[in-house]
Amino acid sequence: MARPTRWVTDTGPDHSVAYVERFRRLAADGSDLGGEARLVDAVVPPGSRVLDAGCGTGRVAAVLHARGHQVVGVDADPVLIAAAREDHPGPQWLVADLAELDLSVDAGPAPFQAAVLAGNVLAFVAPGTEATVLARVGAHLQPGGVALVGFGTDRGYALHDFDVDLAAAGFALEQRFATWDLHPFVADSPFAVSLLRWPGPLADPGPGGLPG
Repeated sequence: MARPTRWVTDTGPDHSVAYVERFRRLAADGSDLGGEARLVDAVVPPGSRVLDAGCGTGRVAAVLHARGHQVVGVDADPVLIAAAREDHPGPQWLVADLAELDLSVDAGPAPFQAAVLAGNVLAFVAPGTEATVLARVGAHLQPGGVALVGFGTDRGYALHDFDVDLAAAGFALEQRFATWDLHPFVADSPFAVSLLRWPGPLADPGPGGLPG
């Protein structure tokens, strides 16, 4: 790993274990942990190949897998990946630094139709690597593929900087919302969900009118 992430430098040594335990408690209590996955599912064709970049304990990838998508979850934290493998068999789980992402060997050369960066992922990568992370994610998408990125606007990564970084990485911003269930974004929204498009022509629409 080239530079330590904020996940490492800004949290304590037991943070990963506590994070795993927190989400296991939420799941046991019946909390809704699939909101991000539902939005991804809504914007891609059935059976899509989806990259969960910064997957954490795997809650988003697990829902997408249950809905029939081919999902690869990647996180730099081996503790979180170990929990994902234990709790959510089905998706492929890999330990990797998003700033150096290259899944051509471990996950195969086929491109992804979509990527999702949920749970404040970009607020936790190493400072100054945000554009690189976005570019590495984009390099794994098919032409016209989408990326859904969500993070708190008060987490130390300014939305203006994100807009500069996404353009530098090669993405175009198509839509922005205040929540994963599509509440309108306004200037003082505490959270932003952005739908980004990787350049290139979309695939031909399938029978349902969606690219496939």
